[in-house]
Order: sequence, then structure tokens, then C-alpha cells
Amino acid sequence: MLAEGILDFFSSTGFINLSWPQVFMILLGLIIIYFAISKHAEPLLLIPLGFGMVIANIPPELTGILMPPQNGQPGGLLWYIKLGLDTGIYPPLIFLGIGALTDFSYLIANPKLILLGGAAQVGIFISFILASFLGFDLHPAAAIGLIGGADGPTSIYIASKFSPDLLPVIAVAAYSYISLIPVLQPFVSKLLTSKRERKIRMRRLREVSKKERIIFPIITTVVVSLMVPQALPLVGMLMLGNLLKESGVTGRLAEAASRYVLDTVTILLMLSVGVSATADIFLSWIALKIILLGAVAFIIALASGIGFAKLMNLFAKEKINPLIGAAGVSAVPDSARVAQHIAQETDPGNFILMHAMGPNVAGVIGSAIAAGLFLSIL
Repeated sequence: MLAEGILDFFSSTGFINLSWPQVFMILLGLIIIYFAISKHAEPLLLIPLGFGMVIANIPPELTGILMPPQNGQPGGLLWYIKLGLDTGIYPPLIFLGIGALTDFSYLIANPKLILLGGAAQVGIFISFILASFLGFDLHPAAAIGLIGGADGPTSIYIASKFSPDLLPVIAVAAYSYISLIPVLQPFVSKLLTSKRERKIRMRRLREVSKKERIIFPIITTVVVSLMVPQALPLVGMLMLGNLLKESGVTGRLAEAASRYVLDTVTILLMLSVGVSATADIFLSWIALKIILLGAVAFIIALASGIGFAKLMNLFAKEKINPLIGAAGVSAVPDSARVAQHIAQETDPGNFILMHAMGPNVAGVIGSAIAAGLFLSIL
């Protein structure tokens, strides 16, 4: 009797029911956590994502943690947490926090830099076309293309609408390339610019008034939403967060959005992405294609921003340092900081960070508009 009881106990444990694909996904989750901690690669994002992959692949039929409600019984904890991802609530809330953290005055002071933010979004549409040529349907192709914008929440938002089965791979690819900005951006920037171009010094930006900073998020919301109505959930929340920051009378709300809301939703969003990761998606040629296309999208986005800055210099009296074109991707403020670092490597007295922040924040708006276009057209 005792022996039978012991056998029954072991047969009901996760060790017996664990499959090799689940073991692989658990190991992958642990590798992501290790990489995030040891290399300081987007740890706020990748640690909850990797941990979600680990706990989701402990046999869920035993843990019940992903079980939907049935027969009047409540569902598992992660089933409810994941609802925010499945319904598309989390990404707009992330944008609310980003808006409360972001200073748009750099863009307001030099509005033509919005063109560089737009140029960097070319990678999204080229990758969308490439993905469709490689056999992806238009909906997943759009989600894959958005990896090129270096905007994780937007990639997740579109993937949750268009291709939820591929969402984990798209999210992991997007945040992996964002974490590789310090490696990829210098390589592409130095490849496409000369030492002389990297030494270009730009004139100090003008002072932006409080009135301009308050009006900007309101006008941007109205104009963008009338042009691309489907972009409103992302752009509207981004600009609401910024208005809370700039109004001067809602400091508590701005702090709540930029700290408590943003941090809480980041945990829930990345945990939800992690628990969505299943071996049947990751262990496939489709996953490999998405990862490769994501790299292509990201590199094209960097190159497009640099190329457009060089094109503008052909007609501009005041030259633009083309390094800030690469900051047109949406990774705020990492890509702007990398642009500054590259400039100072060539000329220690050259300060382009404030100028690079213009295309950087424009890229956030641009990727949200691109997402709205895909939602409107497809």
C-alpha cells in the first residue's frame, strides 16, 4: 500500500508529466533571465518575460494556473492576468506611462526632426512587404514589420489583434533587438556615416514655452486621431501621459502614471507574454523567420533614419548630424544615448543628445501611427 501511494504521488508530479519541449522552453526562459541580469539587457522587461516562460511550461494541466473558468469555477491566476494582453489593454497603459516620462520639447523646438522619426519607420513597411513575400499572411506580416520600429508595446498590441498565436515570438524578437541597440546601432551608424559627418555640431535648441508643451499633446492627439483614427488608443494615451506631466497641476497623476502604473503594467504585460510562449511556436521555422525578419526590419529602420538625415543635408543650410537619424527608432531614450556616445567617440566635445531626442520621441509617435494604419487598412 505504501509503495502504491508513493508511486501515485510521483505519477502526479510535474517531473513525470514534463515533456521535452516544455524542458526546452523552461531552459530558454532561464537563459533570458540570465542574459537580462548578467548583461543588464532590458532587465525590467526580460526578467518577468523569462520567468513567465518558466512557470507556464511547468505542466499547466497540473498547476491549473492557466485554466479558464469552467463549470462555475474560477480560472487560474495567469488566465486573468493574461486577459489584459488578449484584450489589448496593457500596451496603451504602457504608452500612458511613457508619455508621462517623455519630454517632447526637443521635438517642438525643431519640428523638422519629426521627418527623421518618420523615415525610421520605413523599416516597418519594408519588412511587412518582405514578410508577405516569404509566405506570411498580411496580418502577421504587419505585426512582424513593427519589430523594426523598436517599439515593444506597439508590436505586442498589433500582434494581439492580428496574430495572437505568434505574439510570444514577436515580443521576444522585438525586445531582444531593443536590448541589442548598443551593439547594432553603432555598427550601422559607423558603416553609413563618415568621420566628418559624425563630427557635425548642431546649434543649441531654442527654449520651448510651457504653453507650447501643453498645447502639443492636445493638438497631436486631435490631428493624428482624425488622420488615423485607429491610432487613438496608443497616441491618445501617450499624449494624455505627457499632458499630465506638462500641465503643472497634475504632478501626482504624472508620477503615478510614470512610476506605479507603468511599473505594474510592465510586470503584468511581460509576464503575460512569457506565459503565452509555447514550444510549438518557438520550435519551428516560423519562429526563425520572424527573428531574422525582425533583424532586417531593425537594421533597415536605423539605415533609413541615417539616410534621410543625409538627404536633408543636401538641401539644408544648417547641417544635421546623421547619427541622430538612427535615433528615429522608438527605443526612448536608449537610441538617443547611443547616438550621443558615437558622436563623442569621434569628437569628445560634440553634444547631440538633445537633438537626438527629437527623432527619438517622434519615432514613438510614428510607430503608433504605423500601427493605426495597419489596423485601418487590414
